Amino acid sequence: MKRSKKIYLLLFILVVTSIATYAVRQYEEHKEKIKNKEEIILEIASDTVEVLAWEYDAEKLSFHKEDKWLYDKDEAFPVDEEKISELLGLFEELKASFIIEDVEDYGQYGLDKPTCTINLKTADNSYEILVGDYSVMDSQRYISIGDGNVYLVKDDPMDHFSIDLSDLIDHDKTPAFNNNVAKIQFSGTENYSILYEEDSANSYGDDVYFTRRNGKSFPLDTSRVNRYLSKITHLNLKDYVSYKASEEELQEYGLDEPELTISVDYTMENEEGEEVSDTFVLSISRDPKERKAAERASEKVDENSEEGEEEITAFARVGNSKIVYKIGGDDYKDLMEASFDSFRHLEVFYGDFKDIKEIDIFLENNEYTITAKKKGNELTYYYGDEEIEIDDFKRALMNLKAESFTDEKARDKKEIGLIIYLDNKNFPQIQIDLYRYDGSYCLAVVDGETVSLIERSRVVDLTEAVYAIVLN
Repeated sequence: MKRSKKIYLLLFILVVTSIATYAVRQYEEHKEKIKNKEEIILEIASDTVEVLAWEYDAEKLSFHKEDKWLYDKDEAFPVDEEKISELLGLFEELKASFIIEDVEDYGQYGLDKPTCTINLKTADNSYEILVGDYSVMDSQRYISIGDGNVYLVKDDPMDHFSIDLSDLIDHDKTPAFNNNVAKIQFSGTENYSILYEEDSANSYGDDVYFTRRNGKSFPLDTSRVNRYLSKITHLNLKDYVSYKASEEELQEYGLDEPELTISVDYTMENEEGEEVSDTFVLSISRDPKERKAAERASEKVDENSEEGEEEITAFARVGNSKIVYKIGGDDYKDLMEASFDSFRHLEVFYGDFKDIKEIDIFLENNEYTITAKKKGNELTYYYGDEEIEIDDFKRALMNLKAESFTDEKARDKKEIGLIIYLDNKNFPQIQIDLYRYDGSYCLAVVDGETVSLIERSRVVDLTEAVYAIVLN
């Protein structure tokens, strides 16, 4: 190779090397502008923000504040003020853990085509926050606030802003009922009321809920009433079908004349900690067309035919709210179970066994008596003068539970009768008579009034427990 060619080749190599060295130095200088330190990059007081808008997943949402927050496209939309405050709270003190200064290529951080663009306006300033890629290595999100830098933030904006309009509706709330209910009123398919009354003379148990029928007060099972109230509290009112229901829409959903309306008078603490009274009203209806179709179908169903799983479309409304919700079929059926029988005691004897002083038992033309005597703090039971084990009898008595309620009159043989003497001035004694009904059930009559049908096997358990005591 000629010497001149070698010189040109060396010069070329030198130029290429110089360029590469310069590029590396520039890259290293650029790298040195990445700062690993925590720093507050935005401080925007929530109460100063007048406009909030963002674009995410091809959806644009924008809100402005007057006396309250309003949705720009429809000011009738009930905006959840707490949710807006939660979104704005992100920018009260937004911190970055990495700062990349003088960014040349925003694309490498996903900021040339942002995942989300957030705009805020106060009386004095406007802000645009671009949300880029998520750094899996750092478990943080790249963002830009328009100052030429890129930031990595731990509090990922997409944990807050990846929401739809439906997530921002101010849903109606269902209150918690914790022994604070004074009255429950049903109207529609059921028409009666339940009253709360402590230390009532109308029960020999620890009942607090009562209803009147035919001029007489009846105790209700506290746990059954509370379970019903709990179903109201935990009703999932999220799936709205309208947030500004007109009269026509209410008619379409069957809520112009609801199937069932439940009104609950209760007490609650206000923000000052004072106890105040309030009333919660819930109306429910099945889709009117679906309900009529189901009624027609039920008229044609043969008693012996098998019914499949019925699909139910139902709706609910709180008070006079403009929001109408779709509720699940199971929720609908649970809430429609609001009859007197739905809350009655299933137990034939619903009191506390330790309140029993004596039991007279009538079985197969024989009479037996069990007495209770106190020994120290314990009750001991006797048949005649002989001390007995009472557990099997107690279990059998307390297991006499209704399979269904009825007012049919007894027509067959009495299987067993009991007179239970109580330590209770209002109810000194309870008479329970159990009659054969058919091969599967017995009829329970309490103080001369027919109450329920009970599985015959439970009555057999009771008679066997009696025989175990008297025959030893």
